[in-house]
Amino acid sequence: MLLAETSRAQAVPPATSTGQAVVVLGRTEFPINEYFTISFTLRGAPLDRYSAFPDIEGFKKSGKLNTTTTRTVGGQSSIELTITQRYAAYQEGEFELPPFTITVNGNPIRSPGATLEVGPQQTATTPPATGTNPNNQPLQGIGLLDELFGKPKPDAYVEPKDHAFLALVADKSSVYVGEGVHVSMYFYLTPADQGLLDFYNFAGQLPGIMQQLQQRTAWEEHFEDQEITPETITVGGKSYLRYRLYETELYPLTAEALRFPIISLQMVKYKVAKDPTADPTDRLEGYKTYFTEPLIIAVKPLPPHPLRDQVAVGRYQLREAIDRTTFQVGQTFTYTFSVEGEGNLATLSAPTLRPQPGVELYGPDIQQDLTRQSGRVGGRKRFTYRLVPRQPGPLLLDSLLTLVYFNLATARYDTLRPQLVVSVQDAPQKAAFRPRPDDPFYTEALQAADNTLQPLDAYRDVRRYANIVLVLLLGLAGFGWWRGGRQGAA
Repeated sequence: MLLAETSRAQAVPPATSTGQAVVVLGRTEFPINEYFTISFTLRGAPLDRYSAFPDIEGFKKSGKLNTTTTRTVGGQSSIELTITQRYAAYQEGEFELPPFTITVNGNPIRSPGATLEVGPQQTATTPPATGTNPNNQPLQGIGLLDELFGKPKPDAYVEPKDHAFLALVADKSSVYVGEGVHVSMYFYLTPADQGLLDFYNFAGQLPGIMQQLQQRTAWEEHFEDQEITPETITVGGKSYLRYRLYETELYPLTAEALRFPIISLQMVKYKVAKDPTADPTDRLEGYKTYFTEPLIIAVKPLPPHPLRDQVAVGRYQLREAIDRTTFQVGQTFTYTFSVEGEGNLATLSAPTLRPQPGVELYGPDIQQDLTRQSGRVGGRKRFTYRLVPRQPGPLLLDSLLTLVYFNLATARYDTLRPQLVVSVQDAPQKAAFRPRPDDPFYTEALQAADNTLQPLDAYRDVRRYANIVLVLLLGLAGFGWWRGGRQGAA
């Protein structure tokens, strides 16, 4: 890496008790296999404190370098301290370094930023002759960064001992077939280890970790990926920061034990300078791999039962709902059989139906709401039925619908039965037409109506008279036809 031209340095501020400081940007056009650098140089005072170097989008900070130079002019010596932050580009292209400010010993130093051009990787080439450059321009004060500051010497750094560890934890050591077990992977470290450790490409390591944690004999309910944030806990009387890296809920499908191999996680671990007086933040980046202990969870078969291979396993309770309060023959009503609690609701089958005479049943319509929180998986599953009673009397819902399950709270089989009681009333008879006596129309019609009793065979006499009239009309028609024919012949 080459240092920037002296023309890119900031103007030197007036001397103060906190010293003079200037920011220098590295070369803005460089290949991807070289670092971009931001440096500040302090003269005239020891370094007390300074703010963080800026983050650059598309770059990763890759360690700091510091160097101390003693200058003697006119018999007077002065010390210059330079702190350099190195940046490694992720890919080729053009990147923008916005204006930024670094505060050194309480004094802000501003930089206007720059446009960074990252080119393809270059191999080593023969440098131009001393005193010349390819453009035949006067040579600027440029030199290799490592030649100027010196490469980091590993023997100048020491690796402190950390108290971090990686653990795969299950909330139960043994479960029944179908019972859920919560498995989590945590990374623990003490507060003092925070400055020594950092995550390294965790997104790239996670797929391999998940593959090793998968169990072919278990149903898995995966938790949503969340931001990895620390929580403070106490282990063995000692305070730790715990990071939850992965969690899942497993439901064994067979009595075969769940076996988890040793899982590894690579972390960034920094070595610190043996003599940190010049720069307490000076450190050298390295790597360390942490391993979990193997984990085995025993799985117990369910007790004998005719429905052992079909029943759900969990902690459930029944919630009922009905859409009306009165019931009549032929009138449809809706009944909801809702199961709530912890367990694998996906494998929870509909209640067993026992048909009864005098009732028609349709359904069910099924709805399921899952909840995943606090290391538990559960929710609610609703079975909605439509019923049409065909005869009056009590309707025994508890004998119509039942759900057998294995109750983990008692380690026994249990049955969920409806508790609501439905009493079906007979449908009312259709009422005869009854006019209102105070209606004026019917009042007048009733007053004018003939109240003389009519014989029961009145309609039979009317039919007889109508037949006689019809015969007479036919006779007259025949006579007219005959008479018309004779006149025409004459």
